[in-house]
Amino acid sequence: MSWRIANECAERRFGSAARKQIIMFLADKASDDGSGIWCSKGTIQRHTELSESTVKRTIIDFLLQGILIETGRRHCKNGYTVIYRIVLERVAALEPTAEPDIETGVTVNPVQPEPGTGSTVNGVRGSPWTPNHPKTIHKPPTRRREAVEVVENLEAEKILAAYPEDRIRDRRTSLRLIAAAVKAGVMPDDLKQAVKAYAKESEGYTRSKVCFSDNWFKMRRWEKGLAQVQADRKKAVEAEAKGRAGLAEWILGCHPLCKHITRRQVADLLSNKLVTPDQVHAAGLEV
Repeated sequence: MSWRIANECAERRFGSAARKQIIMFLADKASDDGSGIWCSKGTIQRHTELSESTVKRTIIDFLLQGILIETGRRHCKNGYTVIYRIVLERVAALEPTAEPDIETGVTVNPVQPEPGTGSTVNGVRGSPWTPNHPKTIHKPPTRRREAVEVVENLEAEKILAAYPEDRIRDRRTSLRLIAAAVKAGVMPDDLKQAVKAYAKESEGYTRSKVCFSDNWFKMRRWEKGLAQVQADRKKAVEAEAKGRAGLAEWILGCHPLCKHITRRQVADLLSNKLVTPDQVHAAGLEV
């Protein structure tokens, strides 16, 4: 638990009682830098006593607004739990809950109870921050950062292009959700494959069954396709390892079928240290 994060969130307006309740619960789980929050949406729902749909919608809104970002995943008995971080800069930019100072008119001989804590002019303390305080200066984007943003936008465009064209809606939101998923650690190629899998699966769907792109990405429906992509990749790796092991057995046993092993396969076996050059020569093959 971080008192710093909890106090920072408590002093800002989040737009509704439900949003404030959820962010305070997450702040209670955060480290001092806002990171290390790992609790399922079901856990949030049970502790806040809000509806499951409210919790899911609020978490998605926080991600879109940059108040929360996903930093990884933690395995659990039901699969995985997303790890979040509260972005202090975004929280600090929200409207404060403190009442504004109201000036009621000119006072005679105004009294300042305590001196200011900021810079001094002629020995008299003034504003706590000078106008050119580093936190008030916005750094211009560097060429490197602009180049990264261009690449990210191109990747998002390619992924969205794989979605059925007649179901693309709110292109800007869809691209922003895609970018958020990639920043959270999803490989662009894997996400694109998940989109293609959905496009193929939903061919011939009636209009009542289709899902428009903004909702599809918002509800993270790509996770199903992503899980299948990862499962297929795992099977391919296992099959490749099994094939290498079989070829290695042929070489070690000087099997007659060794003559069908190619030089590329021999190089692959040597690089994986499954056989030695002497064993390759003994089987009648060239290194």
